Amino acid sequence: MPIIINIDVMLAKRKMQSKELAESLGITPANLSILKTGKAKGIRFDTLETICKILQCQPGDIIEYRENE
Repeated sequence: MPIIINIDVMLAKRKMQSKELAESLGITPANLSILKTGKAKGIRFDTLETICKILQCQPGDIIEYRENE
């Protein structure tokens, strides 16, 4: 899939655990895992906005497009 989710990278930069982010978002760790692994079919803009607020980043820091090689 050409859309890459870099939540793990931002979590590492912010020294935050996935569980802490999931709690702050009000979602289960399992649902966050689905998003992090790129298995989600979509993401709501309000969820993306909240992730950006919590991780103090821009959407482009989390979502990346790479053409299939």
